[in-house]
Amino acid sequence: MQAKICFIGAGNMSRSLIGGLIQSGYPANQIWAADPSPQALESLKQSFSIKGFNDNLEAIDSADIIVLAVKPQQLKPLCQSIAAKVQQTKPLIISVAAGVQTASINSWLGSNQSIVRTMPNTPALIQTGATGLFASNNITPLQKDEAENILRAAGLTIWVTDEAQLDIVTALSGSGPAYFFLFMEAMQSAGEKLGLDRKTAELLTMQTAFGAAKMALESDDDCATLRRKVTSPNGTTERAIQSFEQNQLTLTVEKAMQAAHQRAQQLAKELGE
Repeated sequence: MQAKICFIGAGNMSRSLIGGLIQSGYPANQIWAADPSPQALESLKQSFSIKGFNDNLEAIDSADIIVLAVKPQQLKPLCQSIAAKVQQTKPLIISVAAGVQTASINSWLGSNQSIVRTMPNTPALIQTGATGLFASNNITPLQKDEAENILRAAGLTIWVTDEAQLDIVTALSGSGPAYFFLFMEAMQSAGEKLGLDRKTAELLTMQTAFGAAKMALESDDDCATLRRKVTSPNGTTERAIQSFEQNQLTLTVEKAMQAAHQRAQQLAKELGE
């Protein structure tokens, strides 16, 4: 029998994970969701034929796994409201709430809980995400596999051994889609200024980004090697790369990620209070 999974929060992340699980063959009768919004629950029920609850305590009563899929600011009161029940049933707790550390979640739930903290990113909404995972000390191998299987429904999963590394994951893949969107915006704008119409510049930019990422994922070469292979001596690409280097693109990216990392550390402290 598959583990019974309860999602608290019926938003986009729950929809993505539930959809991925159902698509991979997970039985719908072993998945349910809880949310105060009747509309959000009805949407999930209609899409995936799962059960829905307005009451969190009723929803988690027989759950083997609870996925906390609410906004970070809502996590503390939620955990405190279900702490007594969780102390009785001892389910696996999976948090997808950005920035909230396992020690805080454990404390709010009354301590001695099995917790996996995750850091997904927005492409998880279309099952192409990248998620970092960290397991608390008392997670069993089976629970670790169960958590990975759930998050893998939304894309790639990577475990980290030190929870502090999730702040780096946040700076890299968590915030990373916005970096690429910004670069794509800049490419599209430059293409328009050079004389292309908006739609043409947009389509060429998006397909080029998609193709480059697909090549990088499927190739045995690393990104530096792939770049060198498409950079002909004295050609157009070499001129563009030289311009990037002269304007310190690598340093700019490094500083941006350092800023994101520092903010992730600050948020973890603020949200854990």
